[in-house]
Amino acid sequence: MMRHVLCALLLAGVSASGLAAAPDLHGRWMQGGLIRGQTEPGAQVWFNGKPLRVSPAGDFAFGLAYEEGPAAELRVRLPDGSEQRHEYAVERREYDEQRISGLPQKMVTPPEAALKQIALDNQRVAAARARDSAHADFAGGFDWPLSATVSGVFGSRRILNGEPRQPHFGIDLAAPKGTAIKAPAGGVVSLARDDLYYTGGTIILDHGQGVSTTYLHLSRLNVKPGQRVEGGQTIGLVGATGRATGPHLCWRANWFDTRLDPSLIVDGKPVSKGERRP
Repeated sequence: MMRHVLCALLLAGVSASGLAAAPDLHGRWMQGGLIRGQTEPGAQVWFNGKPLRVSPAGDFAFGLAYEEGPAAELRVRLPDGSEQRHEYAVERREYDEQRISGLPQKMVTPPEAALKQIALDNQRVAAARARDSAHADFAGGFDWPLSATVSGVFGSRRILNGEPRQPHFGIDLAAPKGTAIKAPAGGVVSLARDDLYYTGGTIILDHGQGVSTTYLHLSRLNVKPGQRVEGGQTIGLVGATGRATGPHLCWRANWFDTRLDPSLIVDGKPVSKGERRP
């Protein structure tokens, strides 16, 4: 698995002693990025004033929002009581526009009868992403869940059947129906359902401390809620269920409700439409 080491772009403060090392950070300070860090066991960490869970080994993580920036702050209080404050510049992104036509109109403007199901689906997804589990499977990094051509990128402003809709918060990977989808890292299944209105067969994996990945439009689910999975394990098969014009995997990543770009958590750089990954 690839690991990307970052240095502070702006160092606004150091520990009281001036000798303690800054946290070891992996990831890219870009909108949609995931930062994985390690500090001294027993330390406390805050990201933009928000306290973070820190594992007994010192692992922690946080995400940079779709429109994060232009700077972010990381504060660390070490076990000896000394504090560090680091400020990082956040790379701004220009997002594409994507037009999709030919969708059933009920999948663009749902009928009244579907609104109750959509609301329940949203509650289930939100609950799965709100989990603040103590495990730190994210710390070892992530792999791609399958080998495929990128057909849609993170952040694209979507026009569906000519109607503007919210941005696309995932990566679309075009692959034949039935292609195996592998867990990109270890974790626990926090949601597995085959009947969500927009996304059809859907799995969410909890990688710890609010870091999760989501798999949409599956034709088959191979896992159940509460099940432990390991990196590389098959969790489901590519399909075209829910709002889809053909078989593909829509792969998403989150830090709690903060939307992340899956390509940044793997390769550290955004992908372009038409690329073959990995």
